Amino acid sequence: MLAPIVAVCKSSPPVTALLGDSPIRLYPHGDAPQNVGKPYAVWQVVSGSPINYVNGQPDTDRYGLQIDVYADTATSADAVVTAMRKAIGRHAYVTGFGVDTRDAETKNYRKGFDVSWLVSA
Repeated sequence: MLAPIVAVCKSSPPVTALLGDSPIRLYPHGDAPQNVGKPYAVWQVVSGSPINYVNGQPDTDRYGLQIDVYADTATSADAVVTAMRKAIGRHAYVTGFGVDTRDAETKNYRKGFDVSWLVSA
């Protein structure tokens, strides 16, 4: 089982107000469709491991996710990150803040954060 990031974000009205809900503009594998509307977010698994026990099978997996938001303005990127962080923070641990930049070619703003999510195996 993977971290339920899409389900959590779809159930958050502040997130869907910014990323839509049918479909939500939240894409796996760090890859969004060409010419998708902004703002949008991508996520990818960057680390993971089972929580091992000496006397039995793991019953929990830890997923490290990287989430990146792309937007036309810094304000929009900040709003999406804030909404996603609040929604996801009820289910997982925000462990760091990543990139906060503007692409020189596309002029898109990009802001990201990292999450550690514990999921029952």
